[in-house]
Amino acid sequence: MTEKPAPATQAPRAQRADAQRNRARILQVAGTVVAEQGTQASLRDIARRAGIGMGTLYRHFPTRDELLEALLSQRFDRLTATAASLETTHSPEDALTEWLSDFATGVSAYRGLAASMMATLEDENSSLHASCLAMRQAAARLLKNAQDAGLVRPDVNGTDLFALVNAIGWITDQAPSIAARREHLISVVMGGLKYQPSP
Repeated sequence: MTEKPAPATQAPRAQRADAQRNRARILQVAGTVVAEQGTQASLRDIARRAGIGMGTLYRHFPTRDELLEALLSQRFDRLTATAASLETTHSPEDALTEWLSDFATGVSAYRGLAASMMATLEDENSSLHASCLAMRQAAARLLKNAQDAGLVRPDVNGTDLFALVNAIGWITDQAPSIAARREHLISVVMGGLKYQPSP
């Protein structure tokens, strides 16, 4: 009687490990390419530099937004955690100012990121929308704390704040020479947000 061959248990495990390596390699290369070319970077260029085919890239990331979400989620998570930390360690005004400065610096890391994040406000189906939401909510809490302390005008909401800081990111995208004035622009925004009691 012929013995049945032992089930091939190693192949799937090796395939999964290979798939994990491919994903990690795609994200590593994508970080470099997006830093060079912006959020509209060529997916074909990312695949070529990663040494994989387009089919492999699309198996891991069916859309550009999903690739960006995976690339940026750690950055957004860090900003969310930073907001929570500042909320407990700084005054409401200092917490909001420091977080906005940190956010504006991060937005400038990838050309086109400010525009991509603003687009997610209108598109709830975007992968980036979900990953931005917690970060925007964290910023809105800092804003409300400053408003409750009577430091920021009450007619400003989280979307206004997000739009203003993204505008600074967009400006530095268009004119990198302005990047050196980022902190000054943040202070101008904060000046405009300050509560001014009616005479």
